Amino acid sequence: MIPVTSFAGKTVAVFGLGGSGLAPCHALRAGGAEVVACDDSIDRMVEAARANFITADLRSVAWENFAALVLTPGVPLTHPVPHWTVLKAREAGVEVIGDIELFCRERALHAPDAPFIAITGTNGKSTTTALIAHLMREAGFDTQMGGNIGTAILSLEPPAKGRVHVIEMSSYQIDLTPSLDPSVGILLNVTPDHIDRHGTLEHYAAVKERLIAGVQGHGTAIVGVDDDWCRAVADRAEQDGKNVVRVSVEGLLSDGLTADGASIVRNNDGVPHPLVDLAGIGSLRGLHNAQNAACAAAAALALGIDIDVLQQGLRSFPGLAHGMEQVARQGRALFVNDSKGTNADATAKALSSFPGIFWIAGGKAKEGGIESLAEFFPRIRKAYLIGEAASEFARTLDGKVPYEISETLDVAVPAAARDAAVSDVTEPVVLLSPACASFDQFRNFEIRGNRFRELVLALPDVEPV
Repeated sequence: MIPVTSFAGKTVAVFGLGGSGLAPCHALRAGGAEVVACDDSIDRMVEAARANFITADLRSVAWENFAALVLTPGVPLTHPVPHWTVLKAREAGVEVIGDIELFCRERALHAPDAPFIAITGTNGKSTTTALIAHLMREAGFDTQMGGNIGTAILSLEPPAKGRVHVIEMSSYQIDLTPSLDPSVGILLNVTPDHIDRHGTLEHYAAVKERLIAGVQGHGTAIVGVDDDWCRAVADRAEQDGKNVVRVSVEGLLSDGLTADGASIVRNNDGVPHPLVDLAGIGSLRGLHNAQNAACAAAAALALGIDIDVLQQGLRSFPGLAHGMEQVARQGRALFVNDSKGTNADATAKALSSFPGIFWIAGGKAKEGGIESLAEFFPRIRKAYLIGEAASEFARTLDGKVPYEISETLDVAVPAAARDAAVSDVTEPVVLLSPACASFDQFRNFEIRGNRFRELVLALPDVEPV
């Protein structure tokens, strides 16, 4: 745990006690602050009270007593309308921050030179975060990984010399971290997502850019430049005097790193220099993972990791659960869990990675559905549609891709396995990449992915990967 000493002797309101919610409470108390905790859930309020925290309805307290409101990132800060706690805080002149802001203040106070790698992007950030943490461990660093990837940041060990924090950040978390100042900041890509929480794509992109803008001094800003938004971010960062490393999978750069799925090349003054080999690394298959690997490699190089250690770390990376996770084989068929593919752009990356796909898709549809995936339809031998989106997806696929409406994973998995087994594809791939949120049938994408894994491993004659 990281004791938050920056609010010692002060009173701090904490709203939202699910997920990382109680971790800030414990960290603030350990640092000498008094905490007043609140949540819309009575059960979570009871849990906080059992942990001996003061609990109160923040609608009926004196806000002038609070030094700050620590808000869970799941609560709206600006759109569609600010949460009522945000309005209360603003009326009282109380700053609204998140748990990663508390971390940044502790790092600034006690270990400002401790390595801090922050990663964001619409897609790929969890894989990149996990890969960087793996590379850091392979290089012998005391490595702490958390943030949006799962472990609350304040539950990690404190910043210290020789200890690196590798932190995935969502746009919601960036919004709540005004003093964000990573030593290495990574922006992978920006595509439309979470517009309901940011109002416009422009605002969403501007929030993402704050992570790069926060890189200071001798730090390194790593930007994937294969979309217009990120190209502009890289240009602005460079004009601001930052050390910018551009990354592309679309072609050689005059300066930066380029990946093509088989290797990563460093370009200096237009001259390409082979850096590391990606060929045959199943956990990093596809151009999207080549981008993730190139950004991770840039971060590793920024912290002085040797090329040989980098190559070894890439080859030993086991992959990320629910992100192009190779689950098992059954004869010629490979089963891949990409439950993190919660929008069409993410699923496009998975569909582009295999030639003969038996695709399980559906759930709670995102805006635009799967129409943007039409270029990948020739790769799909058959689709198995589940959840609320099944009928909508069937209309999009009708006449273009054979499909059946399976409704649930329990039906889709054995059906896809059966068809893959009798297909003429050299290596058929049963791919769960839903292009949808999970919330119609599962509480989150992790539970959905775990269910897929369970169903696959229950099939006859399967060999776990």
